[in-house]
Amino acid sequence: MREILRVSSRKVWFYIMAAVVVGSIAGYTLLSAPDSPKFQIKEGILDLTQVQLSTNPQKLTGEWAFYWQELLSPEDIRDQLARQGNQDHWISIPSSWLAYPLESERLSGTGYATFRLVVQLSEQDRDEMLALRLPSIFNAYKLWVNDEILVEVGQVGQDKYSTIPQLETKLVYFQPESDTVELVMQVSNFQHHRGGVTKDIELGGSDVLTTKTNLNLARDMFITAGLLVIGLYNLLLFMLRRKDRAPLYFGLFTVLLGIRSLFNGELIFTQWLPHFPWELQFKIEYLILCVSGYIITMYFDCIFPNYVSRWFRRATRIATGAFCIFVVVTPAIIYTKFLLVIGVMVVLHMIYLMIGLVQAAVRRMEGALIFLLVSVVTLVTVVNDFLYYNGWSLIGNTSPLGLLIFTIAQLLLLSSRSTRTASNEERITRELQYVNDKLVEMNMNLERTVQERTQALSAVHDDLQTSYDRLLHSEQGRKKLLAYITHDLRMPLSSMLGYVEAIQDRVKPERNEQYLKYIRENTIRINRMIEELSFLSHLETGQVSYRMEPVQMIPFLHDFFEQYELVVRDAGLDFILDIGDTEDRRSILPVVEMDAKRIEQALFNLVSNAMKFTSSGGVVRIALVVEVVNHAPHAVISIQDSGMGIPPDQIEQIFERNYRYDRPGMGIEGSGLGLAICREIVQAHGGVVRAESDGKMGATFYVMFPCTVIEGKW
Repeated sequence: MREILRVSSRKVWFYIMAAVVVGSIAGYTLLSAPDSPKFQIKEGILDLTQVQLSTNPQKLTGEWAFYWQELLSPEDIRDQLARQGNQDHWISIPSSWLAYPLESERLSGTGYATFRLVVQLSEQDRDEMLALRLPSIFNAYKLWVNDEILVEVGQVGQDKYSTIPQLETKLVYFQPESDTVELVMQVSNFQHHRGGVTKDIELGGSDVLTTKTNLNLARDMFITAGLLVIGLYNLLLFMLRRKDRAPLYFGLFTVLLGIRSLFNGELIFTQWLPHFPWELQFKIEYLILCVSGYIITMYFDCIFPNYVSRWFRRATRIATGAFCIFVVVTPAIIYTKFLLVIGVMVVLHMIYLMIGLVQAAVRRMEGALIFLLVSVVTLVTVVNDFLYYNGWSLIGNTSPLGLLIFTIAQLLLLSSRSTRTASNEERITRELQYVNDKLVEMNMNLERTVQERTQALSAVHDDLQTSYDRLLHSEQGRKKLLAYITHDLRMPLSSMLGYVEAIQDRVKPERNEQYLKYIRENTIRINRMIEELSFLSHLETGQVSYRMEPVQMIPFLHDFFEQYELVVRDAGLDFILDIGDTEDRRSILPVVEMDAKRIEQALFNLVSNAMKFTSSGGVVRIALVVEVVNHAPHAVISIQDSGMGIPPDQIEQIFERNYRYDRPGMGIEGSGLGLAICREIVQAHGGVVRAESDGKMGATFYVMFPCTVIEGKW
């Protein structure tokens, strides 16, 4: 049943794409078909007395009077005809004057000339508002209608320095005052290898030609918008899933074609930006044409791997790069001569890919048949455009339609691949769900087994309970150790967690480096505290070893202040380091023999204690002075806060183990070990710690160490 549905689905897609292709080609053919009988120009005269232009526009095709290497105004032409008689040179329009035979010579594509046409109108058109629909003409022109300059595109000149090229489609209006209309057009070209009027000029009623122009403009905008939207959509898909490169190449191909379509047909781009450089416009168009074959080859290689040989991939890369460099470094007058060669290169790409598509279709690979069908249609439209731009086809600008059909088909193909991938993911999900159900069942059996083992272990637990009771007393010391760890690790861990969350939430990105530095330093400190558990458990017994070394107090306090500044300030307190005159007296630099990490731990306990008892908005100040006690220098570090203060009768008790001072209503919790630990560390260094407070506002803790001086007379 699944195979039947798959075959039916393929047939449906085939019929749908066939209908789209046939309908698009038929619609384009109908739009391109002439709506009225053709009237050919004979020797510069077009007789339209038998047709009403207001309802039946006519293409001005046929023999125009041709004045080579002359820029003549209507008055100049009349004077010349009066002196020399009738004009004897005629050129067929639309066509380039390239290779036009003139006096036994064939003209080159560059030069300048004047064209003249006389149109005889019917009585009905004499008072009607008429319009001329002018295509892009290579490469600058000026048009007179009945001695009045009606339009000028670019600047006509007699050499490349005086000529300003510009490509632009125009729709101009005029109202004839008689039954005769004289058209005089000066054209100059020194930038392109094909000069002249190479596309049809239409004459008709203003309403009809305006409607037709708007329809053509709407068609071109629809094709351009469709290509750009499809291309950008596929580029976005590639950005979301970079593993599959097919959307990348298809998106690039479609976006580039959308950009190129702006420079064809109604020349939408020059209507938006009329002063856009002419040379750059042509380079963009030719570069897109050069790289399109290579990009579509890479896209085909992603869709149908192993069908593009290595030698072809390398050859097309070299050829594409060579043509792109050639277009970039040469002027338009040179590289436009190679349009046919570039077209042959693109067509060869497509033919090679279609050979691979035939092989893929024979092997019944998914999407190969549709790919092949739309590629044939695209190839036909592209070849037709190359023939048209070289003057060998009457229907022009068909490639945007063919490429739009191609991109729509490829979009369906990529969507089908995505749908198939999603179906595979759903299938895998179902299989994983089945496996998960099996694991749940196994887990339930495992739970029963664990329950049985638990019952067996319960008996063993009862036996161990007695042994546990005997060991309970020995755990008292470890409880003290646990209290130490709880006291010293709670705040740094909480702070670290807060800074990690601040980094994740990007609260203050500019301070992330400080946060990370704080986290790192505290992690190192915590690891060391854990490694030296013996210090915490034997602190009071004097069994802790210290790493004593000379430490300069001023840099030490600076480092301490910077390390904990964020902690204090984030608690809503102002943190101040005041080393007074000590820093200014460069000849007196106190040095203390101590274990820097232990003293840092003791000072942090004092700072932490100050933070606990100081409300938000308060101040914590660290100061350093050098005092002489018993004829010996001592470094005195003071930590002052603006908190609630300490009752004088409790100052001595606060350094005792497990003693806590809790003022009613403050809700401050602590283990009571911080100050006791601080005292033990300071005393182990031969120092003294004491506190002062009036019991009303703030407290000051003093830590005094015997010290030496690097320089001075101590």
